[in-house]
Amino acid sequence: MTVVDRQTRCVLGWSVVWTRTLEAIQRMVDEAPKAKWYYSDGFDAYQWLWYHLGRYEVSVGKADTYSVEADNAELRHYLARLVRKSRCFSRCPYALECAVRLFVYCFNRRQLYKQQFPNYPAHVMDFVSPSI
Repeated sequence: MTVVDRQTRCVLGWSVVWTRTLEAIQRMVDEAPKAKWYYSDGFDAYQWLWYHLGRYEVSVGKADTYSVEADNAELRHYLARLVRKSRCFSRCPYALECAVRLFVYCFNRRQLYKQQFPNYPAHVMDFVSPSI
């Protein structure tokens, strides 16, 4: 699960869960920076969350959730263990968390770089530090 800033497309929060539960989603919302608006797909559990003075709305179509969907597609593109219908999947939740943590770190650095320098190409691998 991911929480994404629509303006920068940076991943603000993420969680590795095997099933989307109300408790897991609430924990992710609590840990992410607070927002004025929260948009989601029509999953039933979202209406029961506490959004810390923010307003929640179910997105009609993909108009308000396209950035989350795009970032999730990037995750599946770069991390083979997240590709759907694949033999390459994580049996160890800790290994999956480490891979997602590294990806989110590099991806967010790339997104901020692209905002600052939109005319220069940037690949996620360009932002992996040699010491990592």
